[in-house]
Amino acid sequence: MFQIPYETRLKECGSKHLALYLSLRDGISSGLLQPGARLPSTRQLAELYHLSRGSVSLAYEMLAAEGYVRTGIGQGTFVAGRQGQSSLTGSEERKAQPEQSESGPPKPALSAWGRRVTQGTGRSGAAASKAAKAVSGNEGVSFVPRGIGEKGFPWMEWKSAVSAQWRKLGSIADNGWTTEGSDRLRRVIADRLGRERGIRCSSDDIVITGGSMQAIAILSQLLLEEGRTAVVENPGYHGIRSAVYATGAALHPAEVDEEGIIPQDWDAQLLFVTPTRQFPTGAVLRLERRLELLQWAARRGTWIVEDDYDSDFRWGGRPIEPLKSLDKEGRVVYVGSFSRTMRSEVRIGYAVLPEALRACFIQAKRLYDPYPEGIAEQNALADWIADGGYDRHLRRMRRVFHKLQERLRLGLGERLAELFEIVPSDAGLTLFAYWRGNEESYKLLQEKSKQLGAVWQDGKKYAMADGKRRPSALFGFAHLDEKEIDLGIARIGAAAGELGLIPHNDQGGSNHA
Repeated sequence: MFQIPYETRLKECGSKHLALYLSLRDGISSGLLQPGARLPSTRQLAELYHLSRGSVSLAYEMLAAEGYVRTGIGQGTFVAGRQGQSSLTGSEERKAQPEQSESGPPKPALSAWGRRVTQGTGRSGAAASKAAKAVSGNEGVSFVPRGIGEKGFPWMEWKSAVSAQWRKLGSIADNGWTTEGSDRLRRVIADRLGRERGIRCSSDDIVITGGSMQAIAILSQLLLEEGRTAVVENPGYHGIRSAVYATGAALHPAEVDEEGIIPQDWDAQLLFVTPTRQFPTGAVLRLERRLELLQWAARRGTWIVEDDYDSDFRWGGRPIEPLKSLDKEGRVVYVGSFSRTMRSEVRIGYAVLPEALRACFIQAKRLYDPYPEGIAEQNALADWIADGGYDRHLRRMRRVFHKLQERLRLGLGERLAELFEIVPSDAGLTLFAYWRGNEESYKLLQEKSKQLGAVWQDGKKYAMADGKRRPSALFGFAHLDEKEIDLGIARIGAAAGELGLIPHNDQGGSNHA
């Protein structure tokens, strides 16, 4: 299977068959779909993108009429041209060559990998930042997730710990530095994972990374390529989809319900999963399903990447056993990050690797990081954890964020329960909610709320394929205070009242002056 920018084109033109035609044409013109390559059947494409077979057939007919594909009764549909032959016309080939722009340097002729990376499938950081700032300023309230906020991190304590490390820093060799990262930090993490997560590992099993996404990207490049398949949660984190897409591998979206990912006997080489707190829904994967995933991986001889997202901020229920703690066959890579609990600027993550993947992962990381970076920060974090400072920070933040989550949950429940169905969650820094009405009313409320000074993250941003997916919303609260949460909910309520979605006396105030 191949990947095409269907979702992007659909947002641009609004027509399903036209979006499919344009995205297939783009793939052929760019060389992602090579001459002679067989395209999926109308049934397969219809299932993949939740289209009617008629829409797919119409797109194929348009491509055939323009010479992009050739078809044969009972044979299938193929990209026009022979294997190894360029599928571009003369004028298109000239366009594909580097061009000297009057206002800048020549455009590079990128490799297939380069084109996939720059095209991507997920939402860019710039786009996310734009959404977060859509109502920026003193009067705007944004529920778009932004991390723990400036007030939530003890900067002076952290700066003091880092400064102390810089003062006593010796040579790299003297500090036990290798590509794997600080020996001290890896030992501290191994001890902490044993106590907090029930994961038995040694420091040799751990590699320090520049955040969890670096580990995910390296694993994707090591284990995936064209012709292979990765299973990703749907909805799920767009960064994982982008990492898979860049390798040329196929993406298989696995549906998620109130109990997490729904296991199947996938024909795939890699699975990405967030079992302790599914992103973005917050669902917890029950034990039976976790065991099913492990059995699948052992039976298929495949790998599971467990992203332990947001599990440090838990204030109810018992701690969830990670897949890694249940893994007897060595099929799970456990990925964690300190960026979520500290600040996004602190780019320290880690991967706990099975023995079979350890050496190749280190070699791959060495390609990007031939010399160790963040020496002082890693040793400072090791000391901060060992001295109890990190745990004190977590306890303090758990109290703060639990109070904020309750404020948001109660506010949504009391004022907007007729509109949003909140997914229960006893952890994390976001709340996920399904819209009770139709998509048209959801979009109207989004726009009206934005006009009144309140925005949230559209759940569609985390989903693959358009289909008949229920509208949903993600509310982040860690960067807000109680007054801002109340004000944001009041503005959404006021917007709903103006639209007639709820009675005016249920708005909870229209404080949007």
